[in-house]
Amino acid sequence: MISRDLLRYSRATRIRVFKFMSLNINNKTVFITGASSGIGKACAYQFAALGCRLILTARREERLTEIADDLKQKYQVDVLMIQLNVQDKKQVQAVFVGLPKEWVNIDILINNAGLALGTDKYQDSQVDNWDVMIDTNVKGLLYVTHEALKTMVPRNSGHIINIGSVAGQEYYPAGNIYCATKHAVRAISKTLRLDLLGKAIRVSEVAPGAVHTEFSEVRWKDKERADNFYKGISPLMADDIADAAVYCATRPLHVDVAEITIYPTMQASTNHIYRES
Repeated sequence: MISRDLLRYSRATRIRVFKFMSLNINNKTVFITGASSGIGKACAYQFAALGCRLILTARREERLTEIADDLKQKYQVDVLMIQLNVQDKKQVQAVFVGLPKEWVNIDILINNAGLALGTDKYQDSQVDNWDVMIDTNVKGLLYVTHEALKTMVPRNSGHIINIGSVAGQEYYPAGNIYCATKHAVRAISKTLRLDLLGKAIRVSEVAPGAVHTEFSEVRWKDKERADNFYKGISPLMADDIADAAVYCATRPLHVDVAEITIYPTMQASTNHIYRES
């Protein structure tokens, strides 16, 4: 516990003390899904800045290549780039089986890959969209986590960070299946901690509110509509969420940050966003 006396010291002194208390994750191996854009990409840069070795996965190989090359140049870190569709169970299994020996032991898994499709009311929604959201947000997370735990459990070491959503804590009209998948991420995170009790493996969930990434473009397949959604507000940015993931990962090993919920200041719930005229 931090002594109240610490608050009497200067800000510079407090920063030095908190930095001392942070876990050094230099040279740790971080596996990130959905790393080609948005929160996943931001996580890649922030963990690289801390000296981590990165396994970057996503469907868009060209984007991954650009990011990997940039990270190597800027931070001189080792980067392994793998094209991966987390919806494909056999592909996920093959990726883990095929990891080079020096990359097998994953220290931090960031389950970021996820998406929403459409904002139709349940009775009007497209069943094909349900399948994609469930296969990505839920089954994909399960597949990747299951494989990562195959080395974490024997080593009695590791950290799983799931990127959830406030949609997993509340409901909103026409959120239906997306809300259900993020509720599932929340349930999986909580039950993982129960199943791993007694193991030195941490499980954290980071649940953002409105974040300005490609998320809404993917959801509506309409960039103009997506851009208009963020007009009049100051939304979260991908770096805000990556910063929270880094916070979880750098706490002392006896600390497991179970969950962090992050709203932009102009949002009070999934249904309440203040917009400036």
